[in-house]
Formats: sequence, structure tokens, C-alpha cells
Amino acid sequence: MKILVTGAAGFLGSHLCDSLLGQGHRVTGLDNFRTGYAENLELANTNPNFEFIEHDVQLPFSGSYDRIFHLASPASPPMYQLEPIETAKINFLGTLNALDLAHSTGARFLLASTSETYGDPAVHPQTEDYWGNVNQIGPRACYDEGKRISETLAFDFHRQHNVDIRVVRIFNTYGPRMNPNDGRVVSSFIDQAIYGRNITIFGNGQQTRSFCFYSDLVNGLMRMMETDGILGPINLGNPSEVTMLELAQQIIALTGSSAELEMQPLPIDDPKRRRPDITKAQKILGWNPTVSLRDGLAETIAYNAKAAGLNTLCETSATG
Repeated sequence: MKILVTGAAGFLGSHLCDSLLGQGHRVTGLDNFRTGYAENLELANTNPNFEFIEHDVQLPFSGSYDRIFHLASPASPPMYQLEPIETAKINFLGTLNALDLAHSTGARFLLASTSETYGDPAVHPQTEDYWGNVNQIGPRACYDEGKRISETLAFDFHRQHNVDIRVVRIFNTYGPRMNPNDGRVVSSFIDQAIYGRNITIFGNGQQTRSFCFYSDLVNGLMRMMETDGILGPINLGNPSEVTMLELAQQIIALTGSSAELEMQPLPIDDPKRRRPDITKAQKILGWNPTVSLRDGLAETIAYNAKAAGLNTLCETSATG
């Protein structure tokens, strides 16, 4: 098939491109490198079935595709809060333009939404029929509400224009190619640990997240796209819940780091608990995450250390 991936130079977008190319599809990646990196597409660029277009999704784009995976959006809290108006525009206009293309060409469309649509949830674990607890005027709202209006657009295009949509809500995902400076917790903790710096724990460290390795998540996206008769939304994530203290301790142990914990105030609107109910994904998609947190962290740590030019983690801790 001919497949378009927006946000192709991002962490997840680049891995998705690699997996789709591995299945023999012709893939076009679209990105403007606002938060993505050309280096993430090094493997894809070696494949003759891959084409890259540098473009801002806020502007209309064209082409003829069988499938459109729409992943284009800043996802790092420090990055999207740095340019909140731009983040809201990317989500609304980018999704509108991608849906217009799906409508005009008859492509099946998948929206990569987020667990942030649930806000600081009052329901635990989060099921897809929960409408969320989002502060629409808070500093995270540009992203949270941006993804919520993106979901609205997708379902309205389906109802009004019969566009064949899929909506997935992605919970915390990690792995190689994450920017170590993007402010997300796994990449931040690993970066701090391998350099022997203090690991920053916000609040009392008892807030929880559920971490899914990138390969499991990409598999879920592709299954969702190719499952007939299901629009979503469907949660994709690992239901194994850990506290921030537990995560930091695992990363310190795996790196052998000399890093110590440094407690700081909890950011505004930071969710205190986050765990997906993946019953729908299990029943409808036959999908379950398979990579343990320990194994996924070990692979990510090894990748990040190599990318930083460090020979061994023991050496890192000693020289950090």
C-alpha cells in the first residue's frame, strides 16, 4: 500500500515508518523537524520505498494514499508549553488538513491521540468511555485540548463525510530515539543517570505512570489501522503501573549510576495516576504489550549511552 506518516521524524513516527517499510509498503514521511530529527530517519532513508517531504502540517498537503497515520504534534511538555498557541494550531489545523486529504482521496485515517485527553483522571484505570478531567485554561491545555479537538474532528469527518477513521489514545511510550532533553520522564531519568547527575523527582514521587515500549505500541497502531469496523477510541499502553520513585530506582540500578534523587514541586496539572484499561485492545485487536519495563529500559539505556559516545555505563557513572 501507499502510506503517509505525518510526524515521521519523531520518536514514534520514525519507528512506525521502519515497521511499515519492513512489511513492504511504500511510505511517505512528512515532517518539518520542529520536534523531530533527520537522524531518526537514517534507516528509512536506506529503503527505496521511502520518500520524505519536509512540510508543516498547518499548511494543506496533497498526494494519493491508501492509509494516513497522523502523528504530527509536539508531545513533550516543555516543548509544547514553550509554544502553546503553535501547539494548538498544529493539532487543529494539522488534523484538519490530514482529514481533508483522507476525505478527498478515500484513504483510511488513523489519529494518534493521547492519554492526556483524560487530564488528571478522577477514574482509575482509564477506560475509553471516560470523558476526562482536563483544565482547559491550564498550561498543559494547548496539548490536552488540542488532541481532544483532533478527536472531535476525526469523528465529525466520519459522521459528515463517511471518512474511515481510527482513533487511538497512546499512553506513556518510551524507547530508543527519544530526545534525552525533551522533558519526558524516562528520557530525563536515563540522561540524568548516565551522566551521574541528580534525578529530578517531582512531588513526593508517588505519582504513577504506565510505560509501553515503542515496538509494542507500533504493533498496536498497525493492528488498529488494519482492523475493519472499529473506529475507536482505543487505549494503547502497558497497564503495569509504577511510581516515579520506582522508575528512578530501576534506572539507577540498571545504569549503576551514582545519581541521587532530588525532590522538586509538582508541576501544575501534572496527573497523579495514569494507567490504561486495555480491555478493548485485547479483545478487538488481539493486542497485548510483551516487552517488560526492565528489558525495555535496558535497551533504551544502551542506545542512549551509545548515542552519547559513552563506552560503558560504569565509566559514565564514575566520570559523571
